[in-house]
Amino acid sequence: MRGRVIDLMTMAATESTMLKLGTEAPDFKLPIVTGGILNLHSYAQRSNGFVIAFICNHCPYVKHINEQLVALSGEFIQKGVGFVAISANDVEKYPDDSPEKMIEVVREEKYPFPYLYDESQEVAKAYMAACTPDFFLFNKNKELVYRGQFDSSRPGNDEPVTGSDLRNAIERMMAGEDPVEQQIPSIGCNIKWKPGNEPDYFG
Repeated sequence: MRGRVIDLMTMAATESTMLKLGTEAPDFKLPIVTGGILNLHSYAQRSNGFVIAFICNHCPYVKHINEQLVALSGEFIQKGVGFVAISANDVEKYPDDSPEKMIEVVREEKYPFPYLYDESQEVAKAYMAACTPDFFLFNKNKELVYRGQFDSSRPGNDEPVTGSDLRNAIERMMAGEDPVEQQIPSIGCNIKWKPGNEPDYFG
């Protein structure tokens, strides 16, 4: 069962649930922390496929890939692929993930994509998101073609951060090829659910 908590190099970590390929992207409307509202339906219509990434400010797994995530997303945004990042963490217990702090991270990291705040955590649940970072790639028909890791690099394992797994999936999608066969779960900090709001898909 994906989504289980595991121990990785003395750091508690959670795996992706690995949502079923072909799943249609759940629509949503969420606030962009730097201003405005993002309507996924409208956004998807303007994109040649898109990535939904569940991240947060304080997670060491996210910090580990931030530089390359900015580079990779900036490259593919220019090619018409959409990128959206969402934070769904409970900010009452984790104030470093507040919308105000999210704005600071956007500016410090120079995120080229909209960073959204999922206060109710309902969007995270709709995507069966489990960890940060958790990546979902949908084609222009809003069908899931990839979910899994950015690459095999993790804090402390000395592997370079390249974004190779996500890059390969995007390039195959753009070329009209079938989804990559080997898809490895992302691993990261668990999403910080509000008390009593934990999803039932970890079962």
